[in-house]
Amino acid sequence: MDTTTTATVTGSDVMRQFLPTSPLVAHLGIGLDELDDGHARLRLPFRDHNVTMGTVVHGGAIAALIDTAAMAAAWAGADVPETLRGATVSLSVNYVSAADGVDLIADARVVRRGRRLTSLQVEVTDPSGDVVATAMATYQVG
Repeated sequence: MDTTTTATVTGSDVMRQFLPTSPLVAHLGIGLDELDDGHARLRLPFRDHNVTMGTVVHGGAIAALIDTAAMAAAWAGADVPETLRGATVSLSVNYVSAADGVDLIADARVVRRGRRLTSLQVEVTDPSGDVVATAMATYQVG
């Protein structure tokens, strides 16, 4: 009788390995705060190269944070396909207020997980909890 067990790789494992190796994630300084089934919390630190003018964080940096958080939440709890691949299918961002010289936190949550497509909501806040942006995303795993 074979008593060896094979560890199963989870979508969360994939994200924990991927995020530190992504050149864009590293360039922006995005860090992973939390990752569990269908949820991800990522942080974008304030950096001079992430601004648009003065100390206001660029909308593109915020959108990249949102996209990355949605991707992480979509993978967290997903079945891992034989070939690791995924893609953002759609992303709609609403900017609510300016982020002036502050770190940002993105909370992404799965709204619905289908066989291949996952719908997600993302909220970006500043450290005081004020909403900076909200988004809806659709992500394809596999």
